[in-house]
Amino acid sequence: MAPQHHTRKAAPADDGNTIASRLLDWYDVHHRELPWRVTPREHANGVRPDPYRIWLSEVMLQQTTVEAVKSYFRAFVEKWPDVEALAAAPTEDVMKAWAGLGYYSRARNLKACADLVAKRGGRFPDTEAALRALPGIGAYTSAAITAIAFDRPAAVVDGNVERVVSRLFSIATPLSEAKAEIRAHVERMVPGTRPGDFAQAMMDLGATICTPRRPRCMLCPVREDCSAVATGDPEHFPVRLPKADKPLRRGAAFVAVRSDGAILLRKRPEKGLLGGMTEVPTTDWTARIDGASTVAAAPFAADWQSSGRIAHVFTHFALELEIFLARTSGATPSGHFWSLPADISGEALPTVMKKAIEAAIPGATKKPRPH
Repeated sequence: MAPQHHTRKAAPADDGNTIASRLLDWYDVHHRELPWRVTPREHANGVRPDPYRIWLSEVMLQQTTVEAVKSYFRAFVEKWPDVEALAAAPTEDVMKAWAGLGYYSRARNLKACADLVAKRGGRFPDTEAALRALPGIGAYTSAAITAIAFDRPAAVVDGNVERVVSRLFSIATPLSEAKAEIRAHVERMVPGTRPGDFAQAMMDLGATICTPRRPRCMLCPVREDCSAVATGDPEHFPVRLPKADKPLRRGAAFVAVRSDGAILLRKRPEKGLLGGMTEVPTTDWTARIDGASTVAAAPFAADWQSSGRIAHVFTHFALELEIFLARTSGATPSGHFWSLPADISGEALPTVMKKAIEAAIPGATKKPRPH
């Protein structure tokens, strides 16, 4: 018989209004200062969040940390301060600015979404259903924009919120199967007033207090309502099934350097893994098959020398690439181009390709320091 999952009720009670009130009081004092955020004081004084900045930050934050996103966000809004400016930007420039954030389909959807919103006069829709009709906006992002940008009640559930709710109600169902249960709890807790601040408060609580390891329960504003605190084992939640091992794929990458220091690059196909990004020549590895990993697979004849091996982990597989370096003054192969040393740091190179170049030419992808 399959095991039965049980959820213990919160102690002392599943009182969403009490939790929301305590959490908002805590957030008013302990909120994080973030470049896209309107603070509680500003909000109380009538300042409203910019839907463009909320949308941009939420897309960037998918699968990426807040600290990593801050510098990218500031660079984006400096170049493209509103959605019309982003829509007018060349796609290649957007991809270059995105390089390093990963999940490059998000950058393509970001540009497609900006194009559509710009055609609407630069105004984002203010409901979850209408937002979900835009490219790259799913259930989470539409809820986050609805709540934070427009202050409309919406159940915003990210990884931090999943952890907080799993502990509040001691949800014993494995996290992969508990999504609907968690969402139902959040929906009951969302207050009619300040739903945007509530959503951000839940995120901040998970990021700063209710952390994956060693949660600081004594500082938690809702510890009196937390079932996991009452039972003494908050780190047990959320319950996770054992992770399956990721398959390992292998291939090779070839770093060709011209006499002036330029590096040979090409653009990947628009569809598929790392679509539309820039790369050094590489063999035909994918998430499902290995590519050739010897010098015999080089894109053209040259004095190729081994420069070691790099490893990179994607969402669904791990990759090892053998790196080869050649110095050449040969012609440009069809479909390739040369990027000068001063331009390499600005190319739309995904992290795996930066690793490949760095293995062959240490420091080559770093941004030159101003004189």
